[in-house]
Amino acid sequence: MIITSPSFADDGAIPRKFTCEGGDINPELQIQNVPDGARCLALVVHDPDAPMEGGFTHWIVWDIAPGTLLIKEESVPPGSKEGANGAGRVGYMGPCPPPGPAHRYEFRLYALDAVPDLSEGASYGVFMDAIRGSIVAEALLTGRYGRE
Repeated sequence: MIITSPSFADDGAIPRKFTCEGGDINPELQIQNVPDGARCLALVVHDPDAPMEGGFTHWIVWDIAPGTLLIKEESVPPGSKEGANGAGRVGYMGPCPPPGPAHRYEFRLYALDAVPDLSEGASYGVFMDAIRGSIVAEALLTGRYGRE
């Protein structure tokens, strides 16, 4: 399984447009090679470099149809559900690191063999516990963003 973006290369700089200093909107994401047997997809955008234990979650989306090939810019896939970001709000929150070195932002896509039974607004920990035994494939796209 593969996840890419036309907006930035793997391990490349995330454009300002997708951050707290820009439009604070999600970038377009392209999906390929979802395995047969996947019942749904899930996406987590996480900053492992955030200065807090466990990092900071910027977006959680699940119950994405397995045939989805594209998550459009500034949109949520139809029929999917969103969890709470690290600020406790539902939805995408763009990169916004403290001044200093660039942080890594991991766009981690999961193919699941079961749809998680979660309410919208679930936290990162609850979400990860719910999918732990259902992951059949995983793909990673990493972007970087730093502020002066």
